[in-house]
Amino acid sequence: MDIGKFLEEKAPLIDKAIEKYIPRKFAKDSILFQVTPPAYSYNLETLDKAIADPTWDILDRGGKRWRPALFLLICEALGKKEDYCVDFSVIPEVIHNGTLVIDDIEDTSELRRGKPCTYKLYGLDIAVNVGNAMYYMPLLALMGKEVNLPAEILCGVYEVYVQEMINLSMGQAMDITWHRSLANADNISEYDYLQMCAYKTGTLARMAAKMAAVFSGVEKSLVDKLGKFAESIGVAFQMQDDVLDLTGQEFAKKKGGVGQDITEGKRTLMVIYTLKNANEADKKRLIEILNMHTNDQKLRDEAIALMQKYHAIEHTMHMAEKIVADSWNEVDRLLPTPEAKEKLKAFSEFLIKRNM
Repeated sequence: MDIGKFLEEKAPLIDKAIEKYIPRKFAKDSILFQVTPPAYSYNLETLDKAIADPTWDILDRGGKRWRPALFLLICEALGKKEDYCVDFSVIPEVIHNGTLVIDDIEDTSELRRGKPCTYKLYGLDIAVNVGNAMYYMPLLALMGKEVNLPAEILCGVYEVYVQEMINLSMGQAMDITWHRSLANADNISEYDYLQMCAYKTGTLARMAAKMAAVFSGVEKSLVDKLGKFAESIGVAFQMQDDVLDLTGQEFAKKKGGVGQDITEGKRTLMVIYTLKNANEADKKRLIEILNMHTNDQKLRDEAIALMQKYHAIEHTMHMAEKIVADSWNEVDRLLPTPEAKEKLKAFSEFLIKRNM
């Protein structure tokens, strides 16, 4: 199966579903107003400028839409038809893009997908508000008049949502604390890093998988195992992102250059592995560069060379592949439809071997 083509085909379908709940231009018949009618006035232009415009600015920049695609693949693997699942699949995708808006503020980033960050274009106040709005607005998919889900499914979905939104904040707290050196950032273990990723990047993949499983009506043990599998994809996806930040010229160009994670002082798995295995001089120098938060490309290249010296990039890529393979073995025999199962496996392998 050509996963790249699959993602390209699904992206317009997913965007069309998002537009139902966060329209490009609000109107009086928008689902938002059907669910929560205004008491006094609609203020459509205000909501367009402060919600719709910045939301669609970030959404229209691209992105693989792999979280809703994962949602749809799991629904298919569990025997559910796509037309039942598409609207619900947008929940983790809109939240993900909201996290990008907030992350860029927290990291004082300049570029996102090759364009100035949302807060640079619209102002800090609008960016903070729209990022937060994107955490909640996709839940309108659960509230429309035509939605007629059993109470136990709705409760299960909301429980997954609350759990994973808490996890998201825990992961971001760990990441921020380490790259600001507020805790002992130079003695982080690989398990600490994996937990941060499981909280942060694993969360929305896990949310997509667990929600898809809940909507499909399967037993809780399978919901949890599919969530763990998806978490492994999210963690491996983050590892590959970290690798591409150091090695992928086209990938890094969209972020502002090779080694942006070094500028931010991030403790990636490659940094952690290097600090664990380096001699004292190299360890001291890498920490020094990370703590500079430098934009000097020569210094970033020096840090990358130190990580290459200790084969940290190869170690990270190998670990990403192993994490996904191990978790796949847990769910392989539990999925009922062979063709959809193979798609899901190919999908996971695509995400950890991509070059963009």
